[in-house]
Amino acid sequence: MEFEGTVYKILPVTKGTSARGEWQRQDVVFEMNEGSFTRKICVTFFNKPDDVARLKEGAAYNVSVNIESREYNGRWYTDVRAWRIQPKQEAAPAPAPEMPPIVEEPAYASTPSQEVDDLPF
Repeated sequence: MEFEGTVYKILPVTKGTSARGEWQRQDVVFEMNEGSFTRKICVTFFNKPDDVARLKEGAAYNVSVNIESREYNGRWYTDVRAWRIQPKQEAAPAPAPEMPPIVEEPAYASTPSQEVDDLPF
C-alpha cells in the first residue's frame, strides 16, 4: 500500500536484542489530508536508521508500507511497516521550448516594390 503524507513527529529509537541479533525500530507519525479530514498514521521503520535520519518534520513524502495484523493472547495488533520512502515530487511547470531568435527578415516576408506577375495562367 502507498500513501502520501507529511511527517508530523519522529519518535525516539527503541533498541533490543533477540535470538537473531540486535534490532532497532523507530516510529514516525505521518499526517494525511483527505479533503476536510486529517488523519495520522504511525509507521514503523525496522532496522532502517538511515531512512529515518533523512526525514524532516513538515516535509511531504510518498510512503510504501506493508500492513499486517497478528493475534497475541486473544488481542489483535496491527503493524504498519515502511519498506520504501521517497520525497514527494512537486509538480513543476514544464519549461517553454526555446525558439531561436530571428536575425533577419526572410526574403518571402518582404513585399517587393514592383509586383511581378509570374503565374503561368
